[in-house]
Amino acid sequence: LSLGEAKNLPTYPGPSKMRDCYCTVNLDQEEVFRTKIVEKSLCPFYGEDFYCEIPRTFRRLSFYIFDRDVFRRDSIIGKVAIQKEDLQKYHNRDTWFQLQHVDADSEVQGKVHLELRLSEVITDTGVVCHKLATRVLECQGLPIVNGQCDPYATVTLAGPSSEAKKTKVKKKTNNPHFDEVFYFEVTRPSSYNKKSHFDIEDVDEVDKMEIRVDLWNASNLKFGDEFLGELRLPLKFLRQSSSSKAWYFLQPRDNGNKSLKPDDLGSLRLNVVYTEDHVFSSDYYSPLRDLLLKSADVEPVSASAAHILGEVCREKQEAAIPLVRLFLHYGRIVPFISAIASAEVKRTQDPNTIFRGNSLTSKCIDETMKLAGMHYLQVTLKPIIDEICQVHKPCEIDPVKLKDGENLENNRENLRQYVDRIFTVITKSGVSCPTVMCDIFFSLRESAAKRFQGDLDVRYTAVSSFIFLRFFAPAILSPNLFQLTPHHPDPQTSRTLTLISKTIQTLGSLSKSKSANFKESYMATFYDYFNEQKYADAVKNFLDLISSSGRRDHKSIEQPILLKEGFMIKRAQGRKRFGMKNFKKRWFRLTNHEFTYQKSKGDHPLCSIPIENILAVERLEEESFKMKNMFQVIQPERRVLYIQANNCVEAKDWIDILTKVTQCNKKRLTVYHPSAYLNGHWLCCKATADNTPGCTPCTGGLPANIQLDIDGDRETERIYSLFNTYMPKLEKMQEACGSKSVYDGPEEEEYSTFIIDDPKETYKTLKLIIEGVGNLEQEHAQYKRDKFKKTKYGSQEHPIGDKSFQTYIRQQSEISAHSI
Repeated sequence: LSLGEAKNLPTYPGPSKMRDCYCTVNLDQEEVFRTKIVEKSLCPFYGEDFYCEIPRTFRRLSFYIFDRDVFRRDSIIGKVAIQKEDLQKYHNRDTWFQLQHVDADSEVQGKVHLELRLSEVITDTGVVCHKLATRVLECQGLPIVNGQCDPYATVTLAGPSSEAKKTKVKKKTNNPHFDEVFYFEVTRPSSYNKKSHFDIEDVDEVDKMEIRVDLWNASNLKFGDEFLGELRLPLKFLRQSSSSKAWYFLQPRDNGNKSLKPDDLGSLRLNVVYTEDHVFSSDYYSPLRDLLLKSADVEPVSASAAHILGEVCREKQEAAIPLVRLFLHYGRIVPFISAIASAEVKRTQDPNTIFRGNSLTSKCIDETMKLAGMHYLQVTLKPIIDEICQVHKPCEIDPVKLKDGENLENNRENLRQYVDRIFTVITKSGVSCPTVMCDIFFSLRESAAKRFQGDLDVRYTAVSSFIFLRFFAPAILSPNLFQLTPHHPDPQTSRTLTLISKTIQTLGSLSKSKSANFKESYMATFYDYFNEQKYADAVKNFLDLISSSGRRDHKSIEQPILLKEGFMIKRAQGRKRFGMKNFKKRWFRLTNHEFTYQKSKGDHPLCSIPIENILAVERLEEESFKMKNMFQVIQPERRVLYIQANNCVEAKDWIDILTKVTQCNKKRLTVYHPSAYLNGHWLCCKATADNTPGCTPCTGGLPANIQLDIDGDRETERIYSLFNTYMPKLEKMQEACGSKSVYDGPEEEEYSTFIIDDPKETYKTLKLIIEGVGNLEQEHAQYKRDKFKKTKYGSQEHPIGDKSFQTYIRQQSEISAHSI
């Protein structure tokens, strides 16, 4: 959803006439999103996007505009409600909707299960009359009013003389089970002759009647019970078949309250993109999925199915979301992003513009960071963002916007402290950065350094343009979009976060002239606090750590990056057959290539362990050597290096950073021994063989490699759906391939939008895509035909509503005709 703006809202009755408004997005009546509050405006601009999976069935998508008054009370101005079946009409189009009035009678949701039976009753005197039995079985999904729902139903036979009956109240449930039967006399006997059917007068009388079921919430308030919804059924539909049992959607009641014109309330601009996919079982998708997953290996990558999807989609984001999820699910995201990033870097002429456009590469990396980095953001930023939202310290540094009683210097100091704390938290968080992100940053760094060998900073800017510009800065600016806060912050907090985000973004960009980056002079003045070398060094160290990788290519132009060094005490590893296993103080050094130790700083290493040979890094129980703060570095052939750090903090730092840098190692252990092997047995499990597998599961270090709950088939279905939507573009791209391979002159304008490096390979892939999409399209057509035959209106899955009622009547008459 894109929530654009509202215009011409009704004026506030107070002297200022302006309103402080926000907008909510609701599935039926459940709020799923809320915009920021726009102050003092009758034409508020929101400009907020919201993307969500819809986890349940729903009838309508609603948007409510609320006004917050000085006492922080919220009142509804109006709403826009779009029925689910109408969403396709507005798909991906900017549309202005008139705001409608909101009252209890129109706020209806839920469904009711009802059984009706019309029967002839012969009395003792031989008189025939007609009775209606109405059984109210249950309701589902009723709205919760003011935090509670104590529902009951009233049943009325509306005709010449109306009669109402009521069920018991069911406490504290919005899915009540009533199972109560009510009897109504439909026709009174007009003569004492036996009748086997209605006479003409009776038929007319019955046709005028209707049964009405009203749902109410039993309220303790003096204003009376709240209306929850109603159902009106004309009895004439029972003439076809004397009984009926079905589910019905509850409807709003029509009070004829049309005194206010719809345009009295203003309007709201929205853009809604709603997609609904039917997902088949896995084998249906094999051809298309295999074609997509081998995209990373196709030469050139522009001829791959995934790259082609990015070329034909109107928005790169559309393609990036399902592609990233699919590649993450199958563990292919790093090679895929490395391939498309490398191709993009080759096309980039100026190192200053590297990854700055909205290309498929940048959108895919954005999406990967959002999915894989969610926990990373929680542990890094959430505590301080929560504090900023709760404490409300004044941080306005624009002299024009200062409020009465605020001091510019105090505000600057408040803001500086926040920026300093967030900057420190970010630059010290390298060990928590998820492995998949580190691997991507490593490949970006390598591609950029290879392409622009004369520019020493490009290896940093390639990574900082993502981690600072497109990850941390947006998360600080809009914490609600990254699940750091439940709602958009209030205007004052929002302004504070904007100023912090701008500063952090500039600090992370490592550009030469920082102050020149700001249009506003007050920002340039404030930034002088941070014009110290220590900030640039901290950023570079952080970028070095998150873009290092255990998967080292020995021919790489990459220089080893020093990650940590310092004195620790180590126990001899027993590399010499008769050497003593004593403890010695050594200078340890960790780079992204190897872990070494030497007698003192600057000496030749006595021992070097390649990063890929570190199979696990775990704590060592104190009982092993009666020494605190010990950990073990486990290597192939069960060789273990036991190390004692100076203190517990240092021990944790070393364990974290060693775990982080070795997490990609393919031969990492899953089990280890928490104690040492001494005097012929393991102290932990008492096993005697020194090569006995571990007895305790490895901790795996940080929650850095979060397993994502992704359904690969569902993502492939989404990609099929996109290819199907953009089929004309796929065909146009085929033409472009043909034109390029035959005619080598200047391109036709309509073909120039596509990136085609190898027309033959691209054409081959396009042919396979079109074939795979065609096969799936046939399966979908067959599924729809079968589903239509099996759909039973009136079932719990397909309740009878406004639009399906006639279909239900038709089905009922066909069934009764068939049974006769």
